[in-house]
Amino acid sequence: MNDHILLPEGSIEKQTTTLNLGPTHPATHGVFQNILELDGERIMKSTSTVGYIHRAFEKIAERRPLYQITPLTDRLNYCSSPINNMGWHLTCEKLLGVKTPKRVDYLRVIIMELARIADHLICNSIVGVDSGAYSGFLYLMQYRELIYEIYEEVCGSRLTTTIGRIGGFERNFSAAAFEKLEKFLREYPKTLKEFEKLFTRNRIFMERTIGCGPISAERALNYGFTGPNLRAAGVDYDVRVHTPYSSYEDFDFVVPVGTTGDCYDRFLVRNEEMWQSLSIIEQAYQKVQEFKGAEAEVFHADAPAYYLPEKKDVYTKMEALIYHFKIVMGETEIPEGEVYSCVEGANGELGFYLISDGGRTPYRLHFRRPCFIYYQAFEELVKGGMLSDAVITMSSLNLIAGEMDA
Repeated sequence: MNDHILLPEGSIEKQTTTLNLGPTHPATHGVFQNILELDGERIMKSTSTVGYIHRAFEKIAERRPLYQITPLTDRLNYCSSPINNMGWHLTCEKLLGVKTPKRVDYLRVIIMELARIADHLICNSIVGVDSGAYSGFLYLMQYRELIYEIYEEVCGSRLTTTIGRIGGFERNFSAAAFEKLEKFLREYPKTLKEFEKLFTRNRIFMERTIGCGPISAERALNYGFTGPNLRAAGVDYDVRVHTPYSSYEDFDFVVPVGTTGDCYDRFLVRNEEMWQSLSIIEQAYQKVQEFKGAEAEVFHADAPAYYLPEKKDVYTKMEALIYHFKIVMGETEIPEGEVYSCVEGANGELGFYLISDGGRTPYRLHFRRPCFIYYQAFEELVKGGMLSDAVITMSSLNLIAGEMDA
């Protein structure tokens, strides 16, 4: 489709082209539509459309008891679904007044940081693919598989994990889970260094990413950016430091910050965050090993009204049978209240705003999805750039389709 731009009298009329970048494009996941107005290959204007994946998650959740909402959160950022699960459980625990033991906190930190690494390695390796380099993707993807194997040992699932429960985990970590974790901590740093050598000082990669899709700290804050995309613009906001949860205050780590907010800085910030996550996991694993005897068997809080009892107790104890029936049938009343709880998701601040009127399901529930907020800025980030830059900018923002519409 061609359009005509009216120029001052005496000038030559200039012709532009309208192009649909998505939704049926590999880089747009089949759900993002961007109507681009092009002057040759330069983007003069972009109009984004959101809504191709609307699933009404928030309204579905308002008809479900709390524990049945966990599988819905998996489908938000499915590249790091355990963080979504933990974020939701922390929200419920805040409303219910449930206090988790330290060992549970540390186990959660291990899983959440593994999920962060899994998410970042996907994002950065795909940025490499979109800049024309496929090898980095192959280097890292085998370790996402190892992370998924750890999930499998903990909960039996891989991608959409529904990992954990309100109050803790459904079972204690097995010896095999810790063995796979040790293997990951032993092998991944070497591979990550090789990945960095392929890209960080690669002239072609630098020319493709430096100055591509930049955003200032002020504009990023005005849009509501959080997470790596905000930190790449020079703002050191991290929920784990600003509002610690799951005992993150017990760990030493650095919040990496960029300066320009372009694709290259976003790449560097995510790479450094993977190193920091490895450090946090090692610290948490050491803390878990310090628990001995009965303490080493603790994997959930004492919250019988909201945490399913063990099967052997259900078969032999009336009280456990009653709790089991009430939880499974969704007949547990939740207290009245209004809470907002957030975690540092792989893409930024993932928040849950929950209002309860004292019934068995939420009265109102809203998910704060960071990717939905980033996408609003896409039009501004690509304007004036090349068509090829639009794809790599979208990749470096790490726009996950599941968070586009809830």
